[in-house]
Amino acid sequence: MFKSNCIQTFICAIALLATADFAVAQEWKSGVEWQEPPLVTPGATNDAPPSDAIVLFDGTTLDGWIDGDKWLIEDGVAIPRESQIVSKQHFGDIQLHVEWSAPAEVHGEGQGRGNSGIYLMGLYEVQVLDSFENATYFDGQAGSIYKQTPPLANAMRKPGEWNTYDIVFTAPRFKGNGDIDQPGHVTLIQNGVLMLNHFELMGPTGYTAAPHHQPHAETGPLSLQFHGDPVKFRNIWVREIKPSVGHRTGPPFNIQPEPKKEEPKPE
Repeated sequence: MFKSNCIQTFICAIALLATADFAVAQEWKSGVEWQEPPLVTPGATNDAPPSDAIVLFDGTTLDGWIDGDKWLIEDGVAIPRESQIVSKQHFGDIQLHVEWSAPAEVHGEGQGRGNSGIYLMGLYEVQVLDSFENATYFDGQAGSIYKQTPPLANAMRKPGEWNTYDIVFTAPRFKGNGDIDQPGHVTLIQNGVLMLNHFELMGPTGYTAAPHHQPHAETGPLSLQFHGDPVKFRNIWVREIKPSVGHRTGPPFNIQPEPKKEEPKPE
C-alpha cells in the first residue's frame, strides 16, 4: 500500500512540473528561417506529370534519348530494339515515374521472359522482368535492385497489362579522395505497393562481379536496357529533388509568454 501511494505521488509531481513548464515556456521554435516551398501543380491524375516534371517520353518522340531513333514507337508506346537508350540530360536526386508492360504473348522463362531494366545514373539497375508466375532468383525479379536485394513483394500484373514504377533515388556522395561519403538509396513503389524501402546501394550493378562503390560524377543519365524482349514503355517523367532551403537565425528556443499585467486593486 505504501509503495502504491509513493508511485501515485511521484506521477502527480511529474504532472505538476510539466504543467508548470508549459505555463512558463510555450511553443518550441527551431531557430531556422525557411524559404517558402515552391508551388507545384499536380497532374490531372497521379500518373500524369506535375508542372515541374521533365517529360522524357510522352508517346510521340524519344528525341531526349541517345539512340532513341533505334527504338520503335507504336501506338504511343516505346519498344526496345537494337540497343539501350540513354537520356541526354543528367540527373542526381530524382523522383522517377515509368510505366511498362511485359509482352502479352509469353515466351521463355526466368530471366528470358520480359526482361529489361532501368539504370539510375546509368549505373544502378532497377530490374524490369515479367515476374508474373515466373520463377527466377529473387534478387533478379521485377522490383529488385539487380543482384543486390529482392523486392519486398511480388506485385506484378499479368503479361500485357501495365505496371507503374515510382522511384525515389538519392544519389551517392563521395569524398575528395574517392571514398564513399553517403551511399545512394532507392525507394520503389510498384502498382501502389512498396517494393524497396530506402534501400542502401552497395555500388553499381554488375553481373559477374560483386558490387562495390566506385566514385563518379554527381549527376548521370538514365538508361533503359535492351535485353532482346519487346517490353513496352510509356509515360516517363522525372522530377529533380532539391533540398529545402533555410538559414539559421539563432539557436532553438521556446516562446516565452508575456508577463501578466497587474490589475489595479479596487479602492
